[in-house]
Amino acid sequence: MALRLADGTAWSETLARAVQTAPEAFDPAGPDGTTTLRNLIEGDWASTGTPSPVRTPVDNTILVNLPRLDAATARAAVVSAAAAHRDWAETPLAERKARVNEALDALGAHRDLLALLLVWEIGKPWRLACADVDRALDGVRWYVEEIDRMLADGREPLPGPVSNIASWNYPMSVLVHAELVQLLAGNAVIAKTPSQGGAVCLTVAHALMRRAGLPTTLVSGGGEELSEVLVRAPEIGAVAFVGGRSNGGKVAAALLDSDKRHFIEQEGLNAWGIWNFSQWDLLAKHLKKGFEYGKQRCTAYPRFVVQRDLVDEFLDMYLPVVRSVRFGHPLAVGDDWTAGDPLPELDFGPLISATKADELRRKVDEAVRGGAVPLYRGKLDGAPFLAGQDTSAYVAPSVLLAPPGRSRLMHAEPFGPVDTIVVVDTTDELLAAMNASNGALVASLACDDEEEAAKLAVDLQAFKVGINKPRSRGDRDEPFGGRGASWKGAFVGGDLLVQAVTVGGDGRLYGNFPDYNSYPAT
Repeated sequence: MALRLADGTAWSETLARAVQTAPEAFDPAGPDGTTTLRNLIEGDWASTGTPSPVRTPVDNTILVNLPRLDAATARAAVVSAAAAHRDWAETPLAERKARVNEALDALGAHRDLLALLLVWEIGKPWRLACADVDRALDGVRWYVEEIDRMLADGREPLPGPVSNIASWNYPMSVLVHAELVQLLAGNAVIAKTPSQGGAVCLTVAHALMRRAGLPTTLVSGGGEELSEVLVRAPEIGAVAFVGGRSNGGKVAAALLDSDKRHFIEQEGLNAWGIWNFSQWDLLAKHLKKGFEYGKQRCTAYPRFVVQRDLVDEFLDMYLPVVRSVRFGHPLAVGDDWTAGDPLPELDFGPLISATKADELRRKVDEAVRGGAVPLYRGKLDGAPFLAGQDTSAYVAPSVLLAPPGRSRLMHAEPFGPVDTIVVVDTTDELLAAMNASNGALVASLACDDEEEAAKLAVDLQAFKVGINKPRSRGDRDEPFGGRGASWKGAFVGGDLLVQAVTVGGDGRLYGNFPDYNSYPAT
């Protein structure tokens, strides 16, 4: 059956809705018909910067132009944000709460638009895009209710605004969520628009936040050019970074000679260990859900470390799960689809770009040439795509047994729908294989004897360890951090997020610091 775009979801219609919602944040379309975003600097939306086209991973067409600022313009924006921070820090908490609530109401009123923008910009299927927006709004509402208690021990805002540099995969539930909590705590905020996706969604969200009277700054540009300003500028009170180890390491290095507050979340190879286990139906449900968004998230599990005696039973459960994963164009529907019908129920759409897809395919080929056994390699054939659609950013699931030690898939997170399986004979080998990336954010053990699992968990280099269940970043009062190279600086989540962006109170912060590591109960 031929497929078509669901009615009302075309990019031209979606962008028109965004412009109508926040006209102050968009330049008129140029001669080529492409709309250019504005930057939110010095308290207003400015037409400045060098336009650079942004393509959607859904079909590789151009969505908008993103104006990349130079360092001098970004520096002026930081100085202005610091002045706004001083005023905001003196604003009574009741007023801060009222303005954040006003922003939440506005964001909630445009929830479906924000979600549809995420579908086009970063390729999230509709259900997951809605969840990204909902988690942000619901999470911040919880903080609004709890913030009085969290600041009751005399905690005060930081000496300067918080600079947020986040990856593209969770624009609302990670970046906007963090900003709104930072604002509640009395800090002005600066955010860098991810270059790879989410720019229009973030532009609309920040327009609504700015209308509510919140001191927000949104800048676009290359990391190399803006990093010095957004990380090292003396006016910055804290740096929040979410991304890979390479860029995270550069941010951490730039802060070595500084006592600036920071929280740097980096990737790690999160692993499931399978040992003395028999509850395969339970595990199958968890692993199917684990393929959501093509495992393009920091808490995905791409590594399975399996006891040799259980390999056959594990594969009997696991391979049907992989074959059942649904992916394709997130807005492609049949001719019988009518307005009001649900949009496609997919586990994932494209990867964030054709470049990332090509890179992942090369990693798989490299591992197979090096000796990995390809247990499953899916194909794009038969997936729901539009006729003639560019599918260069789509990657079907793959499963590799025994990746070679020199393979990039052996020690690093693939950030895509590629799983690796390592077979072990002893618990020492199990722990070594699960700790292959020098620290992780999460890990899990599938083991019938939970007491045995708890003993093994003590030696796992992961911040959160699940027993017969996955772990995630978490919401509301759940802390979040990482061990080893997966995290540097203060931990966040729940009370810890507010403590990370305030000063005062009793005791030192939880986190990984040059002179100490301190971990809360998880």
